[in-house]
Amino acid sequence: MEVGPRAVERRAGSDALGGLIPHARFTTMMILLVNTGLYIATVLHSQQSGGGALNIDGQTLIDFGGKAGVLILRYGQWWRLITAGFLHGGVLHILMNSWVLFDVGAQIEEAYGIPRYLVIYFVSNITGFLASLIWSPQALSIGASAAIFGLIGAMIAIGVRDRSSYGRAIRGLYVRWAIFAMVMSLLPGIDMGAHVGGLAGGFVVGFLCGTPGYSRAVERFWQALAGIALAVTALAFVYMFQWLTRPT
Repeated sequence: MEVGPRAVERRAGSDALGGLIPHARFTTMMILLVNTGLYIATVLHSQQSGGGALNIDGQTLIDFGGKAGVLILRYGQWWRLITAGFLHGGVLHILMNSWVLFDVGAQIEEAYGIPRYLVIYFVSNITGFLASLIWSPQALSIGASAAIFGLIGAMIAIGVRDRSSYGRAIRGLYVRWAIFAMVMSLLPGIDMGAHVGGLAGGFVVGFLCGTPGYSRAVERFWQALAGIALAVTALAFVYMFQWLTRPT
């Protein structure tokens, strides 16, 4: 089932890993694999505290890098603004986010290319949890939805930049999805701040970066930014692992 009609034509390309992963979704699949691996790890850890796949306990989510205001503001654990976006609180949570990411991520990957996709995902994940920190500093928050809203925001940015009928169609489609998702964000237990922050961050980056086709120097610039995003994300996970394995 699709999130919406395909907004971007698929470019021809070879599949990755011998055809196991479609080229158009390679980056998205890598993100989904990280999310799934961490979810399995949190489930196993949570079982020690009486939790499980349907409801991972809060302490486990904090141990694995969930957004916890006190730890970020008082102890400077900035890395939680990144790691929180790769965690999920239960099987329905990760299935829903994975379903949407699988579809929208492919749209972004085709429209923006991998380097811009990585920057959009990285920035919107951080802006989402920064907004969550301001909106509800005491609340534990996790989930890929902040970055997913950023991807939706980036697709809206394409529609804003492109004044053609194609652009209007893109804008209309993803604005409707943003409105629908924001209404769903009013339900109890959903982090509205993270969604608003992610949407705004993704829109700004998407509007500024444009789509591939500029000079080689511009493309190398976005490749460098993507490399920095990956490096900072890796560093955040190093800090998370150090926290998880600290002596108690």
